[in-house]
Amino acid sequence: MSDFDLSLEMANRALRAAEEKSRELGVALTTVLVDQGGNLKAFSRMDNAWIGSIDIAIKKARTSRYFDRATEEIGQLSQPGGKLYQIEHSNDGLITFPGGLPIKNPQGRIVGAVGVSGSTVEHDRIVAEAAVAALQ
Repeated sequence: MSDFDLSLEMANRALRAAEEKSRELGVALTTVLVDQGGNLKAFSRMDNAWIGSIDIAIKKARTSRYFDRATEEIGQLSQPGGKLYQIEHSNDGLITFPGGLPIKNPQGRIVGAVGVSGSTVEHDRIVAEAAVAALQ
């Protein structure tokens, strides 16, 4: 495994942490991890998670990786009059609300991203943060 990409072991550890935090919050979520190139690395849709959350979680992870920042930050920049206004219409659709976070290796290089969907944006953010924290 390259130090510049997300390993399967890392992705699975992040998925386990996301599922644990989801259960703690009492919600059923979908979690997606993408590698350094924005390609699907790992996926989990908990029982009873919304089917629509699959596409949203994938887009959150990719959005975060494509722009190397939290989807929430992109959302702030994409408001009317913002520097990235209407960016969500690019790249076959982006998601610009909370739940997508970049993943960094110990040297601070971005190696992938996580996207979480299926509850409130607050829960999505908390679960994405738990997935990232599991890799620190």
